[in-house]
Amino acid sequence: MNFDKELDARGLNCPLPILRTKKTLAELTGGQVLKIVSTDPGSVKDFQAFAKQTGNELLSSTEGGGEFVFFMKKK
Repeated sequence: MNFDKELDARGLNCPLPILRTKKTLAELTGGQVLKIVSTDPGSVKDFQAFAKQTGNELLSSTEGGGEFVFFMKKK
């Protein structure tokens, strides 16, 4: 999937991946896509809730090798 910016949140625990995502999304313009890589298993539910609360679209979330990859589109 194409993305405009990547955020490495590996090794960070809740709520840091969400806080860093929020900060990074603020730097993007509407419609741009952010790729987030996290190692926190709780981030799956966190990003689903974050997308609902903020109106940003969670395009996909995948898991493999202990890493979780999310693609989020800024509203």
